[in-house]
Amino acid sequence: MPYAHITGWGVSVPQSVLTNDDIAKMVETNDEWIRSRTGIRERRIAAEDQFTSTLAVDAAIKALQVADLAPSELDLIIVTSSSPEYIFPATACLVQDQIGATKAGAFDLLAACTGFIFAVNMAAQSIRSGSIKNALIIGSETLSRFVNWKDRGTCILFGDGAGAFVLQASDVPGGVLSSVMHSDGSGADALTLLGGGARYPASEITVAEGKHFVQMDGKAVFRFATRVMGAATREALDLAHMTVEEIDWIIPHQANYRIIETAAKYLKAPIEKFIINVDRYGNTSTASIPIAAVEAVESGKLKGGNKVVFVGFGAGLTWGALVAEWTGPILQTKKKYSPPTQYRFFAYRFIARVRSWLLRAVRHIERILSRHEL
Repeated sequence: MPYAHITGWGVSVPQSVLTNDDIAKMVETNDEWIRSRTGIRERRIAAEDQFTSTLAVDAAIKALQVADLAPSELDLIIVTSSSPEYIFPATACLVQDQIGATKAGAFDLLAACTGFIFAVNMAAQSIRSGSIKNALIIGSETLSRFVNWKDRGTCILFGDGAGAFVLQASDVPGGVLSSVMHSDGSGADALTLLGGGARYPASEITVAEGKHFVQMDGKAVFRFATRVMGAATREALDLAHMTVEEIDWIIPHQANYRIIETAAKYLKAPIEKFIINVDRYGNTSTASIPIAAVEAVESGKLKGGNKVVFVGFGAGLTWGALVAEWTGPILQTKKKYSPPTQYRFFAYRFIARVRSWLLRAVRHIERILSRHEL
């Protein structure tokens, strides 16, 4: 049975920074009030020409570069998002087209902030079953588009960004070691985005009632999160036959510093064992875990051979955890000659655009011919 290793990673975050002082100009709040309750001091906001798919593509290309894997070698793309580009088509299909992953199946997974853990687990299971060899998992968000900037309870929390992992099959032991996934729909009303679906399709009424904004029962979500974060971590560790002491790093969903602090106390683990960047990005939902992981790699904290736990919770309600041995880009057999990575991936994207244009042109010609036949 092959093992599913994490061999590539990438991040894309908008340049625009929104500080607590900036938010204080919109609603009645201040920097101290926000930081004391959430640990957040700033977050990134997507520009007008940045979307869930564009952030996802940028993160994906960086992850493929690290893994030294061509897009055409991908078998599967999963995009997990709480703010997908559309209800359909899937954002993953947009990514597949833009990067030129010609043989990859692509779909979206919706499990709110826990989605990245769910998606990595699904890809790992597919690899271990032998049905695929290479997968790309992306968490991408433009949640700022769904925030009510007059609601102090939610506008202080959310930010935009994307993070991606490449998973590859190998006979070398390691990679994803265990995972758990849970849900409890009885708490569905604690965190919602009601407008735009089949129950509340877009209309003047739904817009007037604010159904297209994130709505949250903050106290209920906090109670739920503090209850499940530590428990899910222990459950995943038990499945991997490991203890907290054997883990090098815990990378939690970056929603609230106080929630992470409570999980550390439950696990009797030092807070220094947790990778935390919620102060600089806020809650980026499905993107928060990969963004934190990539920053840990780039800072030299997370290294090959380290044992790491990813743990998260979100709307649904959903929660889960995953234990992995961090691998790195060590599985590729290097070719005798390989052009500089940045030029090679520029070529991939250029070819992908040409291919997409040609396919659209063929469909246009088919439409014209079909009219003549009719």
